[in-house]
Amino acid sequence: MFNFFKTKPKNYIDLGAEEFHKGMQEKDAVILDVRTAGEFNSGKFKGARNIDIMHPNFVNQVKNLPKDKKYYIYCRSGNRSGQACEIMADMGFESTYNLASGIMRWPFEIV
Repeated sequence: MFNFFKTKPKNYIDLGAEEFHKGMQEKDAVILDVRTAGEFNSGKFKGARNIDIMHPNFVNQVKNLPKDKKYYIYCRSGNRSGQACEIMADMGFESTYNLASGIMRWPFEIV
């Protein structure tokens, strides 16, 4: 019988703000903001690169990124960034980290 409630295991890691902030400091860390350009321009994490997950060109932009880096990915609430982590993991990225609470609950500096 079909099990419609069975969930696929996550192939990325959800992090709280403290762990995410600590990971962002690593030398091989890449910080991705997957919100819209308007959201990005209203405030972002220092050093973040904007690749809008809702843009039709998202996958093409991501596929050119080096796979040997650690990707710290965030959005407003953690939903879009979780989707981005999933997409990237399916593309072969092995180190993707989602800010589970999003920028809404970020206690650190926003530029």
